[in-house]
Amino acid sequence: DGTTTTDLYASRTKIYAKKVSGLFQRVRKLTLWLLIASYFSICWISVNGQQIVHFDLPARQFHIFGITFWPQEFVLLSLLLIICAFGLFFVTTLFGRVWCGYTCPQTSWTFIYMWIEEKIEGSRNQRIKLDKADFSAQKLAKKVTKHVLWLFVAFGTGLTFVGYFYPVRELVPDLFTLNVTDGWSLFWIGFFTLATYINAGWLREQVCMYMCPYARFQSVMFDENTLVVSYDADRGDPRGSRKRNTDYKDKDLGDCIDCNLCVQVCPTGIDIRDGLQYECIGCALCIDACDSIMDKMGYEPGLVRYTTEHALEGGTTHFMRPRLVGYAVMLSVMIAGLVYAMVSRTAFELDISRDRGSLYQITPNDTVENSYTINMMNMTQGEKTYLVKIEGLD
Repeated sequence: DGTTTTDLYASRTKIYAKKVSGLFQRVRKLTLWLLIASYFSICWISVNGQQIVHFDLPARQFHIFGITFWPQEFVLLSLLLIICAFGLFFVTTLFGRVWCGYTCPQTSWTFIYMWIEEKIEGSRNQRIKLDKADFSAQKLAKKVTKHVLWLFVAFGTGLTFVGYFYPVRELVPDLFTLNVTDGWSLFWIGFFTLATYINAGWLREQVCMYMCPYARFQSVMFDENTLVVSYDADRGDPRGSRKRNTDYKDKDLGDCIDCNLCVQVCPTGIDIRDGLQYECIGCALCIDACDSIMDKMGYEPGLVRYTTEHALEGGTTHFMRPRLVGYAVMLSVMIAGLVYAMVSRTAFELDISRDRGSLYQITPNDTVENSYTINMMNMTQGEKTYLVKIEGLD
């Protein structure tokens, strides 16, 4: 009857990302390694015997860089989360999806796993060749080594995560001497080990494309003045291969030599020349790849670059716009509110409540007696002395 069927979900094609060097890749390496190093090291830092970041759930105390927070202060945590959300909105409206490309935990751990994979299995072409090769002892050895290292990193990730809740200097010796009696600690170590191994080792770009909500609602924050990775079609098209130092303009060709290197280096496997796509994480690897080709061909760099839709169309980019100003004002107000709340925060709490288990009593002196419970809380980690007085009663 002439009807056609279209699959709404395409089967996954394994991505073999090619290694590339350049300015943005160096920046990306620096930010990702710093974040990873911070994650694995902060829980080991102690001051006066207190872990500087420790979420002590049994004691209901949350120690963060020398400040102790209590459950009744969760309003501060809520305010901090709202600030982070508005900060993300502000940065996304201004610079696009840089969070995903340079600071996202999924990107960071996938970066580690891909680095291990490249060290064990070789370059992009070598990995493709290895996967297509018949089974052999060499192939088995490389695959097993890779997965063992992946599991080692995943185990370290799970152990470190639990170390922020269970004192890590106690957890590690207890774990390796089999003295851990807390079943929940073992459960969460295993859970995050498995989650890291699956997400960073197997799912990778699938998390960014199908599981991460940020990929879906980011377009709401984008506008014509948002700085995103873009291909300059007016300059690059028509595409076509050519020899170096030839007058390609006579052949009615643009600057793009159609080498597909921008596709080969992309961790999500998209072609940036097709325009802005939700799969793009803004990592700028395609920019470094294209600039390297432009340099070899003797062309001007920037065929693929960070730019805005207005700039591509020959217009002027406007950084000061109502939405951005609104985010900035709200962000400033909330940061000021958090700072004020922290500065005016009292490290002592006093609760007085009437004893609900008994009514008032008449004493032999014909006076009325009521029972009250006084709860005093020292919200610091040091010893304090307080004087409690009752005034206003005869």
